[in-house]
Amino acid sequence: MRKLIAALVATTMLAGAAQAATVYPLDRATILSGSPFDFKVEFKGVVKPEDVKITVNGQDYKTVFGSDVTFTAEEKGKEDKVLGSAVTLRGLKIAKAGDYKVEVSAGSETKSVNWTVYGTSEKPKAKNVIFLLGDGLSVAHRTAARIMSKGMTEGKANGRLNMDEMDRMAFIGTSSTEAIATDSANTMSAYMTGHKAPVNALGVYGDRTPSSLDDPKVETLGEALRRQTKKSIGIVTTSELQDATPAAIVSHTRKRGDKAEITGMMLDVKPDVVLGGGSAYFLGKDTPGSKRKDDKDYIKLFKDAGYTLATDKSELEKAEGSNTGKLLGLFHTGNMDTLLDRNFLKKGTVDKFPNQPGLVDMTTAALGELSKNPEGFFLMVEAANIDKMSHPLDWDRAVVETIEFDKAVGVAREFAAKNPDTLIVVTGDHTHGVSIIGTVDDEKPGDEMRAKVGTYAEAGFPNYEDKDGDGYPDRIDVSRRLFLNANNGPDHYETFRPKMDGPFVPAIQNEKKEYIANEAYKNVPGAVFVQGNIPKDGDSGVHAVDDIVLQSTGPGSEEFKRYMEQSDVYRVLADAFALGAKQTQ
Repeated sequence: MRKLIAALVATTMLAGAAQAATVYPLDRATILSGSPFDFKVEFKGVVKPEDVKITVNGQDYKTVFGSDVTFTAEEKGKEDKVLGSAVTLRGLKIAKAGDYKVEVSAGSETKSVNWTVYGTSEKPKAKNVIFLLGDGLSVAHRTAARIMSKGMTEGKANGRLNMDEMDRMAFIGTSSTEAIATDSANTMSAYMTGHKAPVNALGVYGDRTPSSLDDPKVETLGEALRRQTKKSIGIVTTSELQDATPAAIVSHTRKRGDKAEITGMMLDVKPDVVLGGGSAYFLGKDTPGSKRKDDKDYIKLFKDAGYTLATDKSELEKAEGSNTGKLLGLFHTGNMDTLLDRNFLKKGTVDKFPNQPGLVDMTTAALGELSKNPEGFFLMVEAANIDKMSHPLDWDRAVVETIEFDKAVGVAREFAAKNPDTLIVVTGDHTHGVSIIGTVDDEKPGDEMRAKVGTYAEAGFPNYEDKDGDGYPDRIDVSRRLFLNANNGPDHYETFRPKMDGPFVPAIQNEKKEYIANEAYKNVPGAVFVQGNIPKDGDSGVHAVDDIVLQSTGPGSEEFKRYMEQSDVYRVLADAFALGAKQTQ
């Protein structure tokens, strides 16, 4: 009897699940009043249009939405597989703030979701917003940057980072709509739209259709600023400009790898200052170095739109005085090199791109240009290589990138000191599974590097020096250095040493298409084999699910407090600019 009851319950649960339609935006969505978004209902079966019933707060949906939905009898998947019927309404706007209950039914399929439409202050709280993001920035990165940059004596830091001086703080949840885990696309998309998204998605809810460019859209901050204000927009990154974080300000795609299309979306929004790597996607297919599959020359298109082009640090300095109002900086065909490689080791691709500007250079140039607009601006600054060096477990490069990021925070603070109507936000998009374990002391006897790891009292303090006072350690290969480690990677060899010959490659693929420890490091004296704990199709460390720390200062920063979802951060930004008030449409 018990088995029969259990079977009946399981069958009932499965049947109930099969009868549920999917509604976008999802349940508990928060939507800025007047902000356009796409409404979509996906039915699991084929239904008739006359059987579809949609109500909003108990009323026929047309009373609230003001338009008819478009009915699709059969949505097709891969190989023309019928997925079910759907209804769609593109560009829907809800002007009145409040709670909305959307109920959908068609035959046995039903679904109910609740949305909160919110307004903002009538008047802006801030003229400018500087949003600084360390990609993958974890607590260990910050702590290590402070110790490496400032030093520590008898248990107390000898100095503070710029980000340490922010007034307000909150813990930020980073999970995606489909999993507790996350990536840089859905995380930054939540910051820049106010809507959570699935992994790899930018500015959309991920629907079931194969196309990555037809999913239900939500408005990005860049689009909201263009729609309602005359403010300038700036994007600064050390990654490709088409990468997830900068792309989230302007783009709509289920697939963050749609980099050629993202370049076009960036031109559509036309941020006033665009500085970073990724020139390969600006070049027509016949141009050496291009990664496009068409003949579009986006460098020409941006120039035709009034942009001054800079391709290295010297040209950036000249372009700062061009007074064109629009600045495009393309300093690498791909991601820009780390500061450790650019300024100290001359590794990576520095020989091919020897005069790349740094994050501080680009932030300074962007603020100089954007601040000319009397209406104010929004500037996003990303230290992308904190993440890109944490994936291959190259902790020294990641920490030095964190120091550079903090110096860019310092540039923002200096600007805000002279322009107190500026809100500064400093955060990350997700974390890595990294912690500072202690130190590695080369002067301990023996050849076994593992025995040189100091934990607890044996850790002591590292002996980095900064004799030239530039805030960076003069050397990273000191005799007693920080030992960072992670529990989220593939098989690899731990060398206990900085990677002086170039960025670390922990794992390589074998003939079975599995990633195994890179034997190039096997014979490094004292190297230890570390068995990974992620699937063998992973070649590098993965993101952690830990909360992010957000710090802020300036007008509007008082709204950052306690625990917040990343989508809640957008609401604070929108309120700072009064984007939910009645402005120029």
